[in-house]
Amino acid sequence: MCKKVISKAVIKRLPRYYRYLGELLEDGVERISSGELSERMKVTASQIRQDLNNFGGFGQQGYGYNVRYLHQEIGKILGLDRVHNMIIIGAGNLGQALANYTSFERSGFKTVGLFDVNPVLKGVTVRGIPIRMIDELPEFIKENQVEIATLTLPKSRATEMAELLVQNGIRAIWNFALTDLNLCLPKDVIVENVHLSESLMRLSYNLTSYEEAKKKK
Repeated sequence: MCKKVISKAVIKRLPRYYRYLGELLEDGVERISSGELSERMKVTASQIRQDLNNFGGFGQQGYGYNVRYLHQEIGKILGLDRVHNMIIIGAGNLGQALANYTSFERSGFKTVGLFDVNPVLKGVTVRGIPIRMIDELPEFIKENQVEIATLTLPKSRATEMAELLVQNGIRAIWNFALTDLNLCLPKDVIVENVHLSESLMRLSYNLTSYEEAKKKK
């Protein structure tokens, strides 16, 4: 039987469902209808039902969704029911900030190593994690069953480092370098390119559009 292909748009919304359901759990909410969830998330109830039906639905007519159960099931779909060992390449300000962000570990993403090329940083610890040099990388990946590598290094070194990571068994890269890596890596390598500046530019566009609209009134 062929596995059903889930659209990228649905996958993109799953973390939002997970986050909102987690907030409902914290508020002590036990069940919720698609209509109530749509009001919170600003997504139509029809869209929510369609999205969840890709994975079996999870709801009961006249009852809605069991919040805890749905949260757990979406967590399983997202692979959050197990631990993913992760390393950070580039121990500058951004790399250290990510290493200090403990919420990742609550979602199953455990930072087990920090790497840099600057010998001054060797042995410095960030949240108990010592910064290692790049020459230790291959052995470390193998010994610690690392699944994900986070790149927080300059654009000029990103492609070279990504290729080194792939050669040593990494198949998932969270890329904060200012370049897209998709075109330079094998198709079986999963890359999530993060461009913080693009998010700010979208914010700037919306702010400017709002201000222009106010002037015209």
